[in-house]
Amino acid sequence: MIVIVVVLAAVWIIASWLSAQGGQASKPVFWVILATGVILLAGMLAGSIAYLTLTIKAVNLNRRQSNFIDSVTHELKSPIASLKLYLQTLTRRNVGEEQQLDFHRFMLEDVERLDSLINHLLDAARIERGTEPSEKEDVRLDQLLLQCSSAACLRYRVPDDTIMVECPRITLRSRPVQLEILFRNLIDNAVKYGGNPRAVVVRARVAHEQQVIVSIIDNGNGIPANQKRKVFGRFVRLGNELERSQPGTGLGLHLVRNVTKSVGGSVRILDRSDQPGTEFQVILSGLVSEQVSGPGDGGGESSPTT
Repeated sequence: MIVIVVVLAAVWIIASWLSAQGGQASKPVFWVILATGVILLAGMLAGSIAYLTLTIKAVNLNRRQSNFIDSVTHELKSPIASLKLYLQTLTRRNVGEEQQLDFHRFMLEDVERLDSLINHLLDAARIERGTEPSEKEDVRLDQLLLQCSSAACLRYRVPDDTIMVECPRITLRSRPVQLEILFRNLIDNAVKYGGNPRAVVVRARVAHEQQVIVSIIDNGNGIPANQKRKVFGRFVRLGNELERSQPGTGLGLHLVRNVTKSVGGSVRILDRSDQPGTEFQVILSGLVSEQVSGPGDGGGESSPTT
């Protein structure tokens, strides 16, 4: 940019001097210099716009990183403070057997919360590095969805029938860790931001040969249309940071997008203008190694998490 400005200034000076001379021989040179100056000016404007765009992106990224650090710090300090309080109580006071069992249950939940956060951060680091966690193998999609749903119900202490899984027996050829990261984050989000009472439907079907469509539908407040692309960004969380009631790091959907791309699929948010909630649709192509229809309608089986 500085070089362009210096050259542009020199061009204008020479052009002005030639114009002042007024000779016929200088006219072609004058027009050449004028065209060069216009091109340089256009380049300077384009560079300024690009610079401002990159600056705005950098400022937004720094703000999201700051929010991410605040969120992670809170997510780490809260369970640690809770564990410290329960341990101090057990050490300094004699508590009844029933209260001890409650304390142990609460401490286990705090440890699970810490474990989930650490796994989340490790997943993000591994995906960013592009390392492959394992070799491809056969994965039963129906069983994986049930496992992720059961874990989400346990994590958020909601009834097992909160999540309804409708999936025929489908076997995919892929990396199990990547698929687990993909559907664990989507189902966790659906339960976390669901309505009251929460209701989540996980539906999978084979659209045609070698293509599977998985939909995760919740009954929450939904995502504004102008935010549907932004939510897949790194450290992005909707709403005011000071007014959020749900914990999080802003990495879940970023992981979902990156993992989906790495397995050769795509993810999108569908419009649900006639109904409340959000529907995420994942399309996986070229991964089906076996598909067996479930009982009943010949296309699938429906069951709550167990």
